[in-house]
Amino acid sequence: MDRGSAPILVVQELEEAGIAWVAGQDPCLLPKAAKNPAEIAATREAHLRDGAAMCEFLTWFDAQPVGSLTEIDVVTALEGYRRATNALLDISFDTIAGTGEHGAIMHYRVTETTNKRLEDGHLIVVDSGGQYIDGTTDITRTLPVGQPSDEALTQFTRVLQGMIGISRLRFPKGLAGRDIDAIARFPLWVAGQDFDHGTGHGVGVYLCVHEGPQRISRVSEIPLQPGMILSNEPGYYREGAFGIRLENLIVVEDAPKLEGADNRAQYAFETLTWVPIDLRLIRPEMLSPDEKLWINQYHRLCRDRIGPRLSDAARVWLEQSTRAL
Repeated sequence: MDRGSAPILVVQELEEAGIAWVAGQDPCLLPKAAKNPAEIAATREAHLRDGAAMCEFLTWFDAQPVGSLTEIDVVTALEGYRRATNALLDISFDTIAGTGEHGAIMHYRVTETTNKRLEDGHLIVVDSGGQYIDGTTDITRTLPVGQPSDEALTQFTRVLQGMIGISRLRFPKGLAGRDIDAIARFPLWVAGQDFDHGTGHGVGVYLCVHEGPQRISRVSEIPLQPGMILSNEPGYYREGAFGIRLENLIVVEDAPKLEGADNRAQYAFETLTWVPIDLRLIRPEMLSPDEKLWINQYHRLCRDRIGPRLSDAARVWLEQSTRAL
């Protein structure tokens, strides 16, 4: 019986029947966590479809006058664009759309009572996803409303640097999430800052959007292996002021061979999510040449992979939103 998932009622029934049992990990967990090539291929398609819906939403969002939207408006519009794909089976979870101080509440859910208007100078954290028959998506983008503060831009860039660090990582076979979690935090740590959640969670394929046992977290001891899908979502939260989070989904893969490298097995991450990261919030002078190269290549691939799926207006928006730093 797996103590982490078996209902206590099952244990009680076994004991009442006089049936002995022992504790152990569910043998299905790791095979389910390591997706096969068909599942990964299907998930790539789900993310392209979902990425196109996100870009249509972001085109709409940027066209709205500053101060005209509320958090509920954002949630409703985004779900509408996902449903317009005619492939959405359900949202992955209740959409998080927190502006101003609500963005600093990591698992904020808007209600009619808390519904807040997006005001000039605010940020809004939009964390959402879709369940499709071919895959599960989970994406977070932090967006500007009008002209955010210089401090918000600085913090956004540090969070972005952490996400890029995980995205570019090569690591030896046998490492677990706890061994790489610090990579996402380093740009914040050197500034005396941090965030109070794991860097990433496991994700299923038309299954749970939070699926274990793999995680990128200082408490995760499960070795990462090819086929495992994870989120890559560092953040920063200033209570009473603003929140920032960026999230792409990634999948563990065998790392490409490098000339002159030792003969050691290494893994890397393939990015699954293709939606632009808001250039208006980036301080380019804070980025290294390699970090600038990553973001420019990422945005080029967003254009190439998502552009053909968009409306004319969204294609124009995408071209502008993926210009080179």
